[in-house]
Amino acid sequence: MINDESATGSIGRSLFDMDPSAAAFGIELVEVIDGSATVRMAVTRAMCNGFDMCHGGMTFLLADSAMAFASNNYDDRALATQASIDWLAPVPLGAVMTATATQRWHRGRTRLYDIVVTIPSADGDGPDSEVAIVHGRTQHVGGAVAPASSGDAGRSAGRADPQANSEPR
Repeated sequence: MINDESATGSIGRSLFDMDPSAAAFGIELVEVIDGSATVRMAVTRAMCNGFDMCHGGMTFLLADSAMAFASNNYDDRALATQASIDWLAPVPLGAVMTATATQRWHRGRTRLYDIVVTIPSADGDGPDSEVAIVHGRTQHVGGAVAPASSGDAGRSAGRADPQANSEPR
């Protein structure tokens, strides 16, 4: 469930609705507010390595998704230009990871984000356990995030029409 009481929440929802990777990996958009976003994802067997621990790339995918929703919620298209991750603890099969991206700095078209990825404490009663910390940078490239109308959603999101400039085969 998204908190979209602000205009930016509805922009975040629009981007989420256009994101096929979020649907493919079962990512849920929890909240989008000015400069931050929270997403969560349950770790399935297909996301695990040979030790039944979540593959680090899946942790990064969730953090990157949180940064994408946070950085694009101003209806000014932004792309990640850099990100680094520190894995702090393994994530077991079945855990539900939550990633929260928070904008820390911006100047011009560049914004910096900190993303914290957590899982519930082992006993379920304590505070959530941090499993990864990500630092990322985005560059605003211009163009609207939210489609002007439902008929041009792909173009507004920067997705190429595969038929538009294709050469005959």
